[in-house]
Amino acid sequence: MLLRGHLSYATILLISYVLFGCASERDRRKGEINHSPAKNADSAIKGMRNATKADNGRSDAATRTKEVKKAESKGRRSDVGCVSLGGICQTDRFICQGRYLRDKCSGPATRLCCVPDGAWSVLCAGHYNNRVRGCDLHGCGAFNSRGNRDLQRAVDLVCSDYGTVNAPFSGSLAGPVSQKDAAGFQHDGVKLINDVHCVKIFNIRPFRYIGAVAQGDPLGYVLPLQERFSGITSHLKLRMCDGTDPSPFI
Repeated sequence: MLLRGHLSYATILLISYVLFGCASERDRRKGEINHSPAKNADSAIKGMRNATKADNGRSDAATRTKEVKKAESKGRRSDVGCVSLGGICQTDRFICQGRYLRDKCSGPATRLCCVPDGAWSVLCAGHYNNRVRGCDLHGCGAFNSRGNRDLQRAVDLVCSDYGTVNAPFSGSLAGPVSQKDAAGFQHDGVKLINDVHCVKIFNIRPFRYIGAVAQGDPLGYVLPLQERFSGITSHLKLRMCDGTDPSPFI
């Protein structure tokens, strides 16, 4: 009887231990199930945030790269306009052994295109060079020389009456031009332009007023001045469109 009592008590303890272990295991698993969705959600949110940050970083970097490339591209296009003319872009505080052109370079307004001097061909047929008219009874032909009332903003080149005038450089004719001097005399002519130069040629009768011309092509003939100004040196008049001195080119 005593042995049976001991066996029954041990059996009860064993069963109780097993049942208590099973209940603990169920509680632990239930806790894991209850907490897993929250952990998974937190992980998903963190992953989304990291992905968003990465995408934003890539997007910002791509935007900056595009802006830099766009700026560089603009700079190259602007400078190429100067380089194609044989010039160099530099700030206007440097001396240019030629003339400065605007709107040919990138950067600030003080960065200009320095184009070296290029000699023009002889304008007046039958002459070996472009000879500037000296002084006579009616004035002088140099740039900034004193006229009847004001300074001359042009250069007079000696030419024979009715002599042929040739294009000093290749370009395009851009229509008729005219101006009156201090004495009220009207000078007629034509405008010749290209990417570097723009010049008005007066005291000539053009063969035409528009169209492309090559260097040396005949533009017209010199109008006689002796009939109106006795003793004057026959000449044509060169005036740069911007009012600068054309002497370095002739």
